[in-house]
Amino acid sequence: MVNQQRTPIGHNGGMFEPKDVQVPPLDMMRLSPLIGPERLDHLVRAVAETREALGKATVWNVSSTEIGGGVAEMLHILVGYAKGSAIDTRWVVVQGDGEFFQITKRLHNRLHGAAGDKGELGRFEGEHYRSVTDANALALVERVRSGDVVVLHDPQTAGLAGELARRGVRVMWRCHIGTERSNAFTEEAWSFLAPYLQTCRAFVFSHQDFVPLRLAGADVWIIPPSIDPYTPKNRTLTRAKSTMLLARIGFVGGSSTKTASDGAADPVVIGGSGPMEPVDQLVVQVSRWDRLKDMQGVLEGFAGRLAGRAGLHLALVGPAVGAVSDDPEGEKVLQECVSAWEGLSALQRRAIRLVTLPMADMEENALMVNVVQRHASVVVQKSIEEGFGLTVAEAMWKSRPVVASAVGGIVQQVAPGTGLLLEDPKDLGVFGDTLAGLLERPQDMARMGRRARRHIRANFLSDRHLLAFAHLVDHVARS
Repeated sequence: MVNQQRTPIGHNGGMFEPKDVQVPPLDMMRLSPLIGPERLDHLVRAVAETREALGKATVWNVSSTEIGGGVAEMLHILVGYAKGSAIDTRWVVVQGDGEFFQITKRLHNRLHGAAGDKGELGRFEGEHYRSVTDANALALVERVRSGDVVVLHDPQTAGLAGELARRGVRVMWRCHIGTERSNAFTEEAWSFLAPYLQTCRAFVFSHQDFVPLRLAGADVWIIPPSIDPYTPKNRTLTRAKSTMLLARIGFVGGSSTKTASDGAADPVVIGGSGPMEPVDQLVVQVSRWDRLKDMQGVLEGFAGRLAGRAGLHLALVGPAVGAVSDDPEGEKVLQECVSAWEGLSALQRRAIRLVTLPMADMEENALMVNVVQRHASVVVQKSIEEGFGLTVAEAMWKSRPVVASAVGGIVQQVAPGTGLLLEDPKDLGVFGDTLAGLLERPQDMARMGRRARRHIRANFLSDRHLLAFAHLVDHVARS
C-alpha cells in the first residue's frame, strides 16, 4: 500500500541531467620508463587504429559519481590518456535523488549475492529507476551524435541504454561488480536490469565468473581494472611529505601543517593511543564504508587475536561519510564499526583506530591514502565479496604484502608469493591467525612485497587497461 502512494519523478520534468566531469589530458609516453619500448609501441599502434576506426565519433563514459571508489579513479586516468592521444573522449555523471541511489545500492548488493537493506526491487522501484534514467538519457541524447560510442558503467546507468541506442548510438555496458555464485539475490538483480541491456552491443566484466548465464552468446569482454603509477595515490612520496601527511592523520608526531588545499576538513580519528613509534607495526584496510568490505570483521578479527600485542596497531581507513553520493549506506556502516569499537576493552581500543579522510580535495585525499598504505606493515582487504578491489593492487605496487579474501578480482591480483588469500573471509579466527603468523616473518613480508610490485608492474598498470579498452572501442566502432 505504501508503494502505491509514491510517485516516480523526473520522467517528464527533466529534473536530472548528467554532469560533465572535466579531465585533463595525459601523455601515455610517461609510462615508458616503467613498461619499456615494446609495451609502449604496442599501445601506440592500438590507439592509432582505434582513432582511425572512430573517425569523427566521440567516446562517452557515463558513471554514477566522479569521486569515491575505483570506477571514478579509473575513469580519471583512462579518459585522460584517451584525450592525450587525440581521441575525443567525454565523461558525464548521472544525477538522481536519494530514492534512486537507494535502489541502485540495493542492486549493487544483490549483484554481489547479498540482501543489502532487504528492500524491494518491485514495480515502484522499477518505475522510479526508469524515470530517473529516462530523464538523464533525454538530456544526454541532445549532446551525443549517431555513431558515437557510449560506455555505461554499472547498474546506475543501465537504464540509459535503450534511448541512446534508438538514436543510433553504439552502446556498451561495463559491470565492475559481481560474484562467482548465483543465488536468489543475484537473479533478482539481473532480472531487474535485463530489459535495459537488450540494446547494448557489448558487455565488459572484470572477471569471467561474473558474467551471468543470461548473457550467453553476447559480445562479452573481460577487462581487469588497473592502477596508474603517477597518480597522487600511487606516486613515490618524499620523506618530508610522508611525515607531514602522517602527522596530519595523527599516525606520527610532528607538524601537521595543512597543504595548499587549506579549508578542507581534517581527518577524523576515533581510537588509538596517539602517534606511533617508528618501530611499531601497522595493519591497514582502506575501503569505503560498505558492509561487503567487512571493516567490522577486520576490527573484530584483529581485536580477538592481536590487540594488545606490543607495538602493533590497526587502522581502518575510509572516506568521510556523505562525500560519496552514490553510496547511501556509508554513514550507517561507519557507525556500526564505531559501536563495535566502543564495545572493546580499553586495551583493544588503544590498538585500533578508525579514520575518515576528507574528500573536499581529492588529490589530498589520495595522498593520504598513499602514505597510509606505504606506512603499513601489512595491507588487508577482507571483503566478503569484491568486484576487483583496486586497493590490493595499490598496496602491492607499494611493495606491501597483503592479506586478502579469495573472492572476485582479488584472486586475479594476488599471485602465489605476493600475499596470502583467505578462503573463508568470514572466519575471523583464521584471519587473525594468518595475520599474526605473517607479522612474525619479516623476511617473508619483504620478499612478498618485492614480488607483489613486480606482479603489478607486469599485469595491472594503465597501459594494459588502455590497450584492452582501445581494442574494445575499435571493435565496437567497426561493427
